[in-house]
Amino acid sequence: MSRVLVTGASGFLASHVVRQLLEAGQHRVRGTVRSLANEEKVGPLRHLCPEYAMYELELVEADLMNKDSWQEAVKDCTYVIHVASPFPAVNPSNEMEVIGPAVEGTKNVLQACAQTKGGRLDEQITFTESDWANEEGSSPYEKSKNLAEKAAWELQKDLPDDERFELCVICPGFILGPVLQGSNCTSMEFHKRLLERQIPMVPRLSFAMCDVRDVAAVHITAMTSSKAPGNRYIVIKESMWTDEMAKILDEEFRSLGYKVPTRVAPKFGLRVLAMFDGSVKMILPAVGKEIRMDNSKVIQDLDFKPRELRNTVIDMAYSLIDAGFIKKTAKYQKLKDS
Repeated sequence: MSRVLVTGASGFLASHVVRQLLEAGQHRVRGTVRSLANEEKVGPLRHLCPEYAMYELELVEADLMNKDSWQEAVKDCTYVIHVASPFPAVNPSNEMEVIGPAVEGTKNVLQACAQTKGGRLDEQITFTESDWANEEGSSPYEKSKNLAEKAAWELQKDLPDDERFELCVICPGFILGPVLQGSNCTSMEFHKRLLERQIPMVPRLSFAMCDVRDVAAVHITAMTSSKAPGNRYIVIKESMWTDEMAKILDEEFRSLGYKVPTRVAPKFGLRVLAMFDGSVKMILPAVGKEIRMDNSKVIQDLDFKPRELRNTVIDMAYSLIDAGFIKKTAKYQKLKDS
């Protein structure tokens, strides 16, 4: 069987990619982690698919900023699904803490692919794959993703013919869904703040959303698709306002003892709060602005069939509670025990 390298294997999205590859049983899987000694990261990966993991899942150490670590990681791999990238909950004081690993890490992975001659990597405007983010005014995370992708296309274009590999880029929206990893991640923050009522009201934000299981599946489909090389794909289901998400959670979990805030926070109040809370300051420019994206290309080329977002929002909440990332209420615990 061919071998697939998944970078940052212990991450939110990457762990789903690993799981789906293992369950399909068509490829050997090699995942990278920064340290094999970190049981919190490595342990959940070894238990994703116990019936397959012993034979098909190999874990190796590699660091985005360590160029030398990738040569061995990509060795003997037919495909590379590169999803590792820093995703901070709060903007760092130095944006290069995010941009550096994203851009240089992408270059390091691609250079290793080239050298081994292998792999495929993966105001009311409706955005398509022809659009690129405006780096001026972007957050460090947004800028890092933009610069990393541009670096990937530039590097691939300039390779000599005997080193060139196929490249496809998956551009997901806000990824939600059940968690498989054992450590906290930024993608959990919205659910945690709502279900634990860490905020009294909800900022009105629009997210072009997708399910982590769907995003993982698209990576795998693109990996072997004849249509994918040379293309970018927006992967979303549709856009949803945060207060809509809050109402979904409130309807599902109110009877289980969770008091989810559903009132929309006034923008003036958010401006005041942003002076003391870096995470609020980070989202302030997007308040009240609807995001529209066109997913027709991925549907047409890769037969993308996204699941309903209501189920995504609810499934993520249950998984976070069951995994201990969100506190269990007495009513929830009683239900689980009965």
